[in-house]
Amino acid sequence: MTAVRNPLILIKRAAWPAAGMLVIAYFLGAAIVGENGVLAWGDYRRAKAQESVQLARLEAERARLAHRAQLLDPAHADPDLVEELVRRNLGVVRPDEVIIASDGTPAAQPASVRRP
Repeated sequence: MTAVRNPLILIKRAAWPAAGMLVIAYFLGAAIVGENGVLAWGDYRRAKAQESVQLARLEAERARLAHRAQLLDPAHADPDLVEELVRRNLGVVRPDEVIIASDGTPAAQPASVRRP
């Protein structure tokens, strides 16, 4: 004789194991294809490579600026750099120099001709 099982009892007995399996499946899926999962490692490596290139470029720029700041130290300033900056920023030239503008910008005037 076969015992007739109540379907409600079967559902109650299977509910907790089924819920546990669903939770395990969710976390397993998130570990594989989630935002921080195994498949995202490739994207992280590409982003790290791009950031490493940018970091190297910024470090080179920082070293260049540190060297330039060292050349402008008031205790021992590099005369060539100081002269270059004064000529470029103030537009000052010596009276015996001739300026030929090649890029269309107005040429600097001698200091004796400049008007404040």
